[in-house]
Amino acid sequence: MIKVKELIVVEGKHDKDKIEKLFDCHILCTNGLAITEDDLRIIEVASETSDVIVMTDPDFPGKKIRDVIDSRVKNVKHVFIEKEKAIGKRNVGIEHVDDEDLIKALEKAVTFTQDKGSITWSEYLKLGLIKDKTKRDYLSKQLNLGSNNNKRLFKYLNMLGYKLEQLKEILKKYDRK
Repeated sequence: MIKVKELIVVEGKHDKDKIEKLFDCHILCTNGLAITEDDLRIIEVASETSDVIVMTDPDFPGKKIRDVIDSRVKNVKHVFIEKEKAIGKRNVGIEHVDDEDLIKALEKAVTFTQDKGSITWSEYLKLGLIKDKTKRDYLSKQLNLGSNNNKRLFKYLNMLGYKLEQLKEILKKYDRK
């Protein structure tokens, strides 16, 4: 069992069970989109003395919960899981992810900071991501950001401080395909 000092925030009971099996840590379960004001206060208080990791499902509710937490609590670490790795028989969820993939994802957690304005919308357009979902997904995967629409990816790139040249360099491999 791997010791994790951060509080890990998950959506549901089955996600919590999966995390408890792999990691020795504190876990807060939001019960899906039913995240409460009390949950947010606990996350805020925990973030003052320790780090907090948000590990939600790679679906709309998971992104919504991530956004709610991120809007209230600063310097939260985010773990993104590829949707293909989280597909179960009836739904998508952390509980379906292979143990090894979860451990690797945790090692690649990212922390967003306030929007640094590192890339302009005009520069983003030059990357050719707007009408090319496959290319956008490629960049998101390379940066461990899950799957994103244009607005969310643009926001994340700025929150992580990426510059146009860095992104062009990452996308060179995609463009060679």
